[in-house]
Amino acid sequence: MSADAVTLAAGGVVLRQGSDGVEVLVVHRVRHADWSLPKGKLDPGETAAAAAVREVAEETGVHAAVEEELPSVSYPIPTGTKHVRWWRMRVVAGDPAQRVPDGEVDDARFVPVDEARELLTYPRDLELLEHVLGQSTAGGRG
Repeated sequence: MSADAVTLAAGGVVLRQGSDGVEVLVVHRVRHADWSLPKGKLDPGETAAAAAVREVAEETGVHAAVEEELPSVSYPIPTGTKHVRWWRMRVVAGDPAQRVPDGEVDDARFVPVDEARELLTYPRDLELLEHVLGQSTAGGRG
């Protein structure tokens, strides 16, 4: 890949109503030793929305449906630029506690919004979460 290559990726901000308020789905990635929102690269010929659904399922064990597209994010990576299209998503089925950890994601869980604010490694993920919570009447004190 040339130094100016663009890597296309997609992901989801998956929220659910927990017993103590809104919860967000987060992942811990082994290679980066970070906490982030689930996302990944598009497969050849795949739409960004389909990739977001697939990546959320692969990384978390949660099957989610796309609700609305959110602001995209671009940032530098060693091979050029990563451009991530994001969607607000709702849970259809699945439980991250049932997912077997692997070499990519060793932990996936729903956490209360306040905990997510502490866990998320990257300001861009936190900004995206705050954007979604600002749109949501279900955001509680969020």
